[in-house]
Amino acid sequence: MTSLEGRVAIITGAGRGIGREHALFFANEGAKVVVNDLGGANDGEGSDQTPAEEVAAEIRAQGGEAIANADNVADWEGAQHLVNAAIEAFGDLDIVVNNAGILRDRVIVNMTEAEWDAVIAVHLKGHFAPTRWAAAYWREEHKAGRGKRRNLVHTSSTSGLFSNPGQANYGAAKSGIATFSQIAAKELSRYDVVSNCIAPGARTRLTLATPGLEEIMTPRDGAFDEWDPANISPLVAYLSTVGCQFTGETFFAQGGVVKRVKSWEMADTVEQPAKWTVDGLAAALAPIADLA
Repeated sequence: MTSLEGRVAIITGAGRGIGREHALFFANEGAKVVVNDLGGANDGEGSDQTPAEEVAAEIRAQGGEAIANADNVADWEGAQHLVNAAIEAFGDLDIVVNNAGILRDRVIVNMTEAEWDAVIAVHLKGHFAPTRWAAAYWREEHKAGRGKRRNLVHTSSTSGLFSNPGQANYGAAKSGIATFSQIAAKELSRYDVVSNCIAPGARTRLTLATPGLEEIMTPRDGAFDEWDPANISPLVAYLSTVGCQFTGETFFAQGGVVKRVKSWEMADTVEQPAKWTVDGLAAALAPIADLA
C-alpha cells in the first residue's frame, strides 16, 4: 500500500513547477488529486486552464485519478468551489496543499499599491480561503462522527523567513503563511487536522525570474540536481500522510536536505522593577546591540 492510498488531495498552483511535481508524486503514491491552477503568468496576469488539464491528463494516462480545476484560490467563492469540486468528484477531502503563488518584485520605495495587493492576495488570502472552506467541511464531518486525520501543507519561502530585500510583498506574505500554518494547527487540532509548512529551495518559473539564480540552479553534468523541484514532493507527501508526526512546524527542503525551522523565540533580555527611561534603556541595551 502506498503512503497516500485512497486519500483525496487538492494541490493549488499544480499546473507547473513544484506544484506539478507534487500532483504527479501524490498520484503515484495513490492519492486522488485535484490539480488546481489558474494558469496565469509569473505576475498573476491572465488565465489558462491548459496547464491544470495537462497535468490531470498525465496522471490519468498513468492510471491515476485526477481532475483539473482553474478556480482562483484568492477568490472567496472560487476557493469554496474548489473544495466542493474535490468532494463532488471523489466523495471526500483529506489534504490541502497550498502552493499557488506569483511574483511582483520591487524595492519598497518603488512598489505600487497594486503590486503589494496582488502578491498578498494570491499568497496569503490564497492560502487562507481554501483552508477556511476545507476546515469548515472537516469540522462538519467531525461533528457527524466521520472525523479522521486531515492534513494541511502550506508553502512559505526563505525569502520571507529570512527577509530577502526587494521582495517586501512576497516576503511578508510568505512569513505570514508560516504563522498562519501554526495558528491553523492550534485551532484545528480538535478536528484531528494537522497543519505544517515548507520553505522549498527549487528551480521554478518564479525563482528563475530572480537575477543571478538561473546560473546557480543550472544542473551540472552527472551531479545530483539539488534544485530539481521534484526533490520537494516527498516531504510534502509525508506531511500529508495519516501517520505524520508533526503539526505547526515549518521545514526547509532542498535537494536531499530537510531542516526544521525554528519559530520566533525570545532572546536577550533587560529588565528592572520600574519604568525605564530612554537613557537607561540606551545604556542597558548597548551590550545587546553589540551582539546583534
